[in-house]
Amino acid sequence: MRLRLYAALLLPVLTPCALYPQAPPPPRRPMTFEDMQRMRRLDDLSLSPDGHWVLFAVTDVDLEQNRKTSHLWVVPTGVGSKPMEEKPVTASLPGEGHGRFSPDGTQILFQSSRDGEQQVYIASFDPRSGTVGEVRQVTHAAMGADGAMWSPDGKSIVYTSSVYPECGAGPDEETCNAEHAKAKTENKVKAQIFTHLLYRHWNVFTGERRSHLFLQPVSGGAARDLNPGDEHDVPPFSLGGPPPYAFSPDSKELAFEENTDPMPAISTHVDLWTVDPANPTAKPVKISTSAGGNFSPVYSPDGKYIAWRSQARAGYESDRFRLALFDRATRKITLPMDGFDRWVDELVWAPDSQSIYFTAGDEGEEPIFQLDLASGQRSYIARRGEYGDLHATPDNTHMVASRNTARRPAEITLLNLTEESVPRNPHAAAEPALHLRRTGARHAVPLAEPSEVTEQPLTRLNRTLLAQLDIPDMEHYWFHGSGGVRVEGFLIRPPGFDPEKKYPIKFLIHGGPQGAWGDSWSYRWNAELFAANGYAVVMVNPRGSTGYGQAFVDGINGDWGGRPYIDLMRGLDAAETQYPFLDKTRECALGASYGGYMADWILGHTERFRCIVSHDGMFNPESAYGTSDELWFNEWEFRGMPWTNRLMYRRWSPMLFAARFKTPTLVVHSQLDYRLDVSEGMQLFTTLQRLGVPSEMLYFPDEGHWVLKPQNSQLWYKTVNAWCDRWTQAAANAK
Repeated sequence: MRLRLYAALLLPVLTPCALYPQAPPPPRRPMTFEDMQRMRRLDDLSLSPDGHWVLFAVTDVDLEQNRKTSHLWVVPTGVGSKPMEEKPVTASLPGEGHGRFSPDGTQILFQSSRDGEQQVYIASFDPRSGTVGEVRQVTHAAMGADGAMWSPDGKSIVYTSSVYPECGAGPDEETCNAEHAKAKTENKVKAQIFTHLLYRHWNVFTGERRSHLFLQPVSGGAARDLNPGDEHDVPPFSLGGPPPYAFSPDSKELAFEENTDPMPAISTHVDLWTVDPANPTAKPVKISTSAGGNFSPVYSPDGKYIAWRSQARAGYESDRFRLALFDRATRKITLPMDGFDRWVDELVWAPDSQSIYFTAGDEGEEPIFQLDLASGQRSYIARRGEYGDLHATPDNTHMVASRNTARRPAEITLLNLTEESVPRNPHAAAEPALHLRRTGARHAVPLAEPSEVTEQPLTRLNRTLLAQLDIPDMEHYWFHGSGGVRVEGFLIRPPGFDPEKKYPIKFLIHGGPQGAWGDSWSYRWNAELFAANGYAVVMVNPRGSTGYGQAFVDGINGDWGGRPYIDLMRGLDAAETQYPFLDKTRECALGASYGGYMADWILGHTERFRCIVSHDGMFNPESAYGTSDELWFNEWEFRGMPWTNRLMYRRWSPMLFAARFKTPTLVVHSQLDYRLDVSEGMQLFTTLQRLGVPSEMLYFPDEGHWVLKPQNSQLWYKTVNAWCDRWTQAAANAK
């Protein structure tokens, strides 16, 4: 079977007709939900060892079929001798993802469910032409394979798979796992007995299955369980992010994450361990020492160090993610950026092992930074929008990364690390100084003068569609929140903006609560799409938001309805003062997760809004404690358990202010949401109905905390927008 890869369009082609006058392009139009679903979604970059090719996944959405399909694409970087040429556009129908180049660049691995359970496949790759040859399946995991990674010597692949720990290890483990899975499926009795907490997580009941790491020889043969009999998940559950395991450059060691605490439902303590993957009798060795979580190990190319993201405090999933550096010879851990008051989100070593590139949220952006290990100096590499999936070329002259903004979904960009950029607009030259004024004072060690490198897009996956759409810029503004602290807000004007008109407001409240709005694209809560039907969208990053220092993040702990609520209300006031086209008589507040909690809190504390949308919110903190999967969250945020600190749970309970509820409210909740159980939404809806408050509930029996299925998402946007239209239009008619 032969698999060919997609190639991304690179540069517009000049034709003779371009030399003659052309008809003006048609006017741009507002984006629709259907437009957003037609957009191709970028994911999972892999850079070839020679730096000439980028392999990546692109997901297409078929709204009519209610289906998402991922295929692999390849694009040349233009670095070195490789010309910038387009490639044929074909792919296999079942779908492929998670493509990775082999260490010698002559093969790729990828994951596909073409034969049932997701497995790992290998295909040959021609570095001269960028074509892929015959495909062969290399894993046969009973419950599927995920997260596949090459060993640096190219002889093995490590991946994760679910197992029944009682199956142990040995040649019969896969057969045992398959028999257990089959018996569970065929058993007409679906009852379960729970013996420990975290029996369900995110959107699934985990039962007795656990995640383990497996080592698969590329040449064939049986895979070996690297965690035989282990009752813990290796690696722990994650909603995405950098890889949770890594090989040493000589392939003789594997570092991985594991939480060995006896009750993971109350623990965020994740340690890093190393093991010799080739030795079946080798025991893992713990290398991390912090009480909090330790994540994303990455070996230096020279093999001397392991870098990772480390948290100091136990039980707090939103503690600062610091850069930790482990000297493999001395076994000492240092924190080379302990004074850097931002979260390190992703990191990658420079090829010479002398510096580390990393991303960190910073005041509504996700810039790329560089740390020089010898001097300790940090500097900006690029900072407009949200960057991720970093890959430095072997000669360290360029970097490949994904980049998205509030106006544009993710594309691949090529950054030239050897040249500083020429200002592209009259304001560009002044921006570095402005950024230092905004952020420099908050960093214990000053950043070097920011000088963004030149960059160029390698892909334009949605160029034709985006050229048709009127997608406004996101604007930043600042104000003073509770206690006089500076807080950032954002505004998006409606398409076809007319300064003489007054516009209704959609006030979006982010979740987390340790999250943030910023210059980035989202398909679930797309601010541009909310603005597209004639609204101004206002967003505020209140206390608890990331990207403004850890003290700002911690400002929400034990104070859910206090300073964050004041910040939000003052932020909306500030926007209405600064932007006279905002109609303060037609405001709707919309929030999900913590934003849903805040929507519920707003219900009992102000009547300024014409309508409210509460998605997956916490209505009753006491009942939410007993029905949530990750108990550490509530125990940290509310300073204990309901029976040890009931006053805190009741102090910030939206339910106890129900007598004040008057604002028309749309409640949205899903059956498979185990983070905030569906009963929270049902309690809110019941309360609103009994109070006679205009209300509706949108219920999804087949979604979790996020609404992901295309037609469900379509219904979600349609219902939410219709709710806002109904009440803002009623307010307009009443004038």
